[in-house]
Amino acid sequence: MADSILTETIGQVRRITLNRPDKLNAWNTQMRDLLNAALDDAEADPGIRAIVLTGAGDRAFGAGQDLSESKTFDADRAQTWMGEWKALYNRFRLGSKPIIAALNGLAAGSAFQVALLCDLRVAHPGVKMGQPEINSGIPTVTGNWIMREHLGLARTIDLTLTGRMIEAEEAFSFGLISRLVPADQVQATALELAELLAAKPPVAMRLDRQRIAEVTQAGFDDAMNSGIRVQVEAYGTGEPQAMMEAFFEARRKR
Repeated sequence: MADSILTETIGQVRRITLNRPDKLNAWNTQMRDLLNAALDDAEADPGIRAIVLTGAGDRAFGAGQDLSESKTFDADRAQTWMGEWKALYNRFRLGSKPIIAALNGLAAGSAFQVALLCDLRVAHPGVKMGQPEINSGIPTVTGNWIMREHLGLARTIDLTLTGRMIEAEEAFSFGLISRLVPADQVQATALELAELLAAKPPVAMRLDRQRIAEVTQAGFDDAMNSGIRVQVEAYGTGEPQAMMEAFFEARRKR
């Protein structure tokens, strides 16, 4: 697992890569811990002024939670799980340095949420984004909070309850994608944007990001607190575990 997160320094930019391409860069607890550490390291380095987050390969930025891990959860583990997400999401919200998501493919579930927690998102026309967790029996609470901040209630209800993935053009029209470019330009464009933001006055950048976190804090706190109640209830019924096991069984048959 040590190489499931890769880091590279490019001038004043730290590029962090989710590196499980055979799993569509889905993350488990260990991988999230490594991502936390990489974000902390970038935050502590005075020579780093911006971050690019991307996924390895050309199929996915990230597929979200690794279902092979979460299908083993019970209600107690689901409660701890919410604390892990809070710790990760706070690093995106409370850091002083801007973060650009370079979307090289699928961004689903919690990876979709992380992309929306980044300041800007660069993608190509083949990218798909969405919140398909309902299809695995997992209720979303952090997902519909961050979607509502970006999209409003009507579109949030649509994406939450249908679990549909949206094409890049639709996501761009919604404002979820900041720059839509050809696939071979995603990394260069993300790096260019990161360099642009790295050159901005750092105190103003820190205070602007701080203020954005402040105006969304109440919704974030509500989502995280409600998430404990919702996930404990869901996993206590056994429905998510059964749905995920059915998914793996169907995949084995294929």
